[in-house]
Amino acid sequence: MSPEKTASAGVTPRTLIISPNWIGDAVMAQPLLQLLRAAHPERPIDVLAPPAVSPVWRQVAEVDEVLETPFRHGALQLRQRWKFARLLRQRGYADAYVLPNTIKYALIPWLAGIRQRVGYKGESRYGMINVMHHDELPPRPMVPFYAALARPPVTVQGPGLRAALPRPRLVASDAQVAAVFERTGLDPARPVVAMAPGAEFGGAKRWPARHFASLAQAVLAREPATQIALLGSPKDHEACAEVAAALPAAAVFNLAGVTSLGEAIALLARTAAVVANDSGLLHIASALNRPVLALYGPTDPDHAPPFSDLAASLSLRLACAPCKQRECPLGHQDCMVKLTPELAWQSLQPMLAAA
Repeated sequence: MSPEKTASAGVTPRTLIISPNWIGDAVMAQPLLQLLRAAHPERPIDVLAPPAVSPVWRQVAEVDEVLETPFRHGALQLRQRWKFARLLRQRGYADAYVLPNTIKYALIPWLAGIRQRVGYKGESRYGMINVMHHDELPPRPMVPFYAALARPPVTVQGPGLRAALPRPRLVASDAQVAAVFERTGLDPARPVVAMAPGAEFGGAKRWPARHFASLAQAVLAREPATQIALLGSPKDHEACAEVAAALPAAAVFNLAGVTSLGEAIALLARTAAVVANDSGLLHIASALNRPVLALYGPTDPDHAPPFSDLAASLSLRLACAPCKQRECPLGHQDCMVKLTPELAWQSLQPMLAAA
């Protein structure tokens, strides 16, 4: 939705959230909105988000309106940001929470004249951010990192916001679920196990497709009526096709690049379990409170864990991990290759039994 279509002269102040650019980060920022809504239940919350991330925010109960950014990725586009800020000025924001760490996103609420602008120092954004928080070393997990913005900044580095926090939470309606099952041909009367073989940022985060296939075979051996839904972006279609080739055609649905993000969210909301690399779909499934098996290699399983009632994080915690590299610097990717399907099945099987 564009800001000029919803501008009003209402007296109720609003809150603006400027979203992270990654799907998983957006999900893990959701508890911040729960805290802000609890503090000001009368105050509408709008989210400014890139088009690729906006479907996540449309499934957040605390969000009143989602505004999509018109900017090109990585470009400053100062004139366009100034024009967009003029439109935001009309909406009556009392405060803005700038979650990306870049200067170009801090420019928007500053140019819009929003009085209180909350965020981390990031790219030395003095002045543009006037309620400034400071990062901690070592870095906090992502949920408390964003949730800390709901409290006044601490004057020295310390424990920050460590109290019990709400978990990330997304919702999907029955109508959304029914529509995606009908469009994809999935049978709502049969169980669905979703697998997400893809991951952004590089190949090092990807569990081998052959491992996903072996795990899916174990699932089908336990319950032949299970439907295996393979999810991801168009870039993941090849990896998903490799998994699908090892499975009975009637049992597998390669939906990578077939479903929109909104449809994937609705589908995940009715799964018996989800198996995923450290990716946006993992964190979506967790926020929908589905049973989740999370696979970590070059990334830290403690930095962005799943929060489902039934969840397991698998990591070999090798001496070379977490390297946080796009591709394995040692050339072997042992952190994922040696994470065997048998080990994954030990964690997934009890989840399926409980579901």
